[in-house]
Amino acid sequence: MGSLPSGSAVEDVELVVIETSELSLYIKGKPFHERYESLKAYRKMKNEDRMFFSYKGIGIENVQVFDVKEGELGPYQKERQRPIFFENGVYQLVVTSKKGVPLSFHHENPSLRKAVGMAGFGANKLLMGNLNFPNEVGFSSFEINDSMQKLLEVTIEIFPSKLDYKEDYKRLIYEVNEEVYNLAYHFIKRTYLSASSAPSQKPSWTEFYRLLDAHFSAFLKAVSRIESQPYPELTTIYHKVRGDQLRRVDSFERSYLRKRPHLFHEVTKGIPINGKIVMPVHGMRGKKTISYDTLENRFVKWMMIRLINKIGELSKKLTMSRGPYEVQINEWLINKITRMKKQLELHVQNRFWKEIGELNRSVMSLVIQMAPGYREAFQVYLIVSRGLILNGRFYQMSVKDVAALYEYWTFLKLGQILARKYTPVSQDIIKVNREGFYVNLDISKSAERVFIHPITGERIILHYQKPDRSLPTVSQKPDTVLSIEKKGKDYSYNYIFDAKYRIDFAVEGSYYHTQYKGPGPLEEDINTMHRYRDALVVNHGKEYEREAFGAYVLFPGFFEEEYVTHPFYSSIDKVNIGGLPFLPNTTKLVEQFIENLIEKSPEEIQKEGILPKGTKEEWFSSLDSKVMVANVKSNSEYQNFLNQRYFTLPVKQLKKGWQEAEYIALYLPKDVSNEYNGIYYYSKIDEVQIVKGSELPFVSVRNDGEYAYFKVQPWNKLGQVIRPVQYGISAYIMTTLNTLKYSNELPELFMKTNDEVTLWRMLRRISNQIKIDLDEKTLDYASNITYLNLRNLDIQIDHSTNMLEIENSLSKKSLDLKLLEQQPSKVFKEILGMIEE
Repeated sequence: MGSLPSGSAVEDVELVVIETSELSLYIKGKPFHERYESLKAYRKMKNEDRMFFSYKGIGIENVQVFDVKEGELGPYQKERQRPIFFENGVYQLVVTSKKGVPLSFHHENPSLRKAVGMAGFGANKLLMGNLNFPNEVGFSSFEINDSMQKLLEVTIEIFPSKLDYKEDYKRLIYEVNEEVYNLAYHFIKRTYLSASSAPSQKPSWTEFYRLLDAHFSAFLKAVSRIESQPYPELTTIYHKVRGDQLRRVDSFERSYLRKRPHLFHEVTKGIPINGKIVMPVHGMRGKKTISYDTLENRFVKWMMIRLINKIGELSKKLTMSRGPYEVQINEWLINKITRMKKQLELHVQNRFWKEIGELNRSVMSLVIQMAPGYREAFQVYLIVSRGLILNGRFYQMSVKDVAALYEYWTFLKLGQILARKYTPVSQDIIKVNREGFYVNLDISKSAERVFIHPITGERIILHYQKPDRSLPTVSQKPDTVLSIEKKGKDYSYNYIFDAKYRIDFAVEGSYYHTQYKGPGPLEEDINTMHRYRDALVVNHGKEYEREAFGAYVLFPGFFEEEYVTHPFYSSIDKVNIGGLPFLPNTTKLVEQFIENLIEKSPEEIQKEGILPKGTKEEWFSSLDSKVMVANVKSNSEYQNFLNQRYFTLPVKQLKKGWQEAEYIALYLPKDVSNEYNGIYYYSKIDEVQIVKGSELPFVSVRNDGEYAYFKVQPWNKLGQVIRPVQYGISAYIMTTLNTLKYSNELPELFMKTNDEVTLWRMLRRISNQIKIDLDEKTLDYASNITYLNLRNLDIQIDHSTNMLEIENSLSKKSLDLKLLEQQPSKVFKEILGMIEE
């Protein structure tokens, strides 16, 4: 940013001046935010943001708001008012009374209430203090009162300085709440957003309070109307009378007499029955009367008792003992809630409601839905039982500060990105804590999402704030850890993604601009990534090895194309530490990066790491022990070799390089062993001697030719028999121990070049069923792999043209063979794409 915008000031200026018949109000501060101006410059906004501002009070005379364009105070114009209040800004409030009476400041947030108070003496007393909004965005309303009434109410709008308000911030909240309903909400912050009610299975206490506060007076008004005009019910009350007082009887009275024939006596004047004149001694006589103990009134009483109980629970939450670092009790709010509860209790204790019984069945009548008072009470009860969504303007809803929201969003969004390409396994993916006033991700339990690669079957685990207390120094808890498992490895490849709601816009002339030329993550956050990666280690015997392969800052950047030249992006390729821009509309680089990590082979990852976990294994693997796989001629030889722990081979059959063998593996033809036809036994060589045939122990040889006599350790068994599949070995072949352990079929041991080994390992990640076709059926004489087959693919390495040919039934692709060494993950993606066709 070359210069400040027109009208901007370095010093604080008056931002708002309101004159009424009762008071004068001034708000003073900086009318711009350095980062917001940089944000606008980099965003290249076509339309300026407009700030919401409102006021209402007694005797309003004059209102002026700072005009950024003109650089001075002017009349408030809704259509052209640019933002002047920003997160993390400090604004001085001064209010003077024109009548010399004490004034008070009210804001629902206790921190802001305490920040403003009376100062001075006598006629010079002022109401003053600082308004601060740390990482909080949205509307903020406050009141100025005297001892009798509210004199003025003002609402200002606080803008974010690192996000685009209309695009990034509101999309951030929407995506967080879409994944976990009401996770974005908080309880009584300095700012709020507009909201409307919506159905919810688990509304938080925050939502309950906001809805109750908005509708409580309407509910009391509806209850008072019911008390003055209750819905009655005409009922019949029966009482016992003498028989001569009975008149026309109804069904109940008739049934009473029918069940009691002993009550009838013969009389001279009475009722003729079966030739006799009789009269009951007594009977039941009904009387019509009005009753208010109706189902509808019982339902209203039940609603009041239910609200009393919920308000009581809310009050308990507020007065619960808290730790020294938690927000202290909000006395004003507790008093307000207590008053609500007492008002409802006074109604329930009213004589009218005392005579109303308990509700014992469900009620849904036209009276509840349509009768005056009943309809309103029922509607309010339904509303306060619902949740809130952030649209509309009826309710005020506090939202978590932007830094916390950004942290939640990064974890949830990374999970969404993974779920698009990989199969979710864990169904209980996100655990939340709903015990307090608002919902949080529950970090007391292991919050993680587990996915499976649909082709390779490898597991991908996304951890949220996974604590590691097994470290030799202090425990570490990065925001998000991505663990990727690879076939053939008994450990995971871990990558740290840490959300930092901070960005340096590289203002022209600043150190950051000179050093890095463009906006990006803060240097101290990059240093934190170094600390994270170096601190996360695992105990491997007596040694510690680094467990994290890379650590990356996720920051609120929106300039993906320009950022790819930034040093902190280039550093990812060099040292696996850097930063990535990540916002709702800026996810391309992160998506590509994560996909690349998952598709890379273990060898490729290992090359990029700097001595992380598995380095020793990989180094020894690169110097993989050589194995001589030798043919066994007869069953007697086979039994001798196993029992006496040795192996022999004529020297004339040995070829260059045989001395490199550290292990011997036995190839058993079908006529030697039907059960173990192939390769099953191997052992480490202890000693090699060159001896005459006649000097060989355990065996009689007729010629005196020279033999290599291998003394071996006890024989080991492979995890599976490597089957010959129509191939064989004449004398012996050389392979590596790693290849031997992970092969299923004999041709897989034939790997002459690094390209062939890389390709084979790549295909083994996808499937264990790989068919290899050689130019000869006997491995000793084979010189080339004709092709490899995986599912519907035929893959061929053409050394004459240095090309890799991949073909399926629909298409064919040719890739430069150099890619196998330089960018194996790119070859892997091409193979996966051809499989999926």
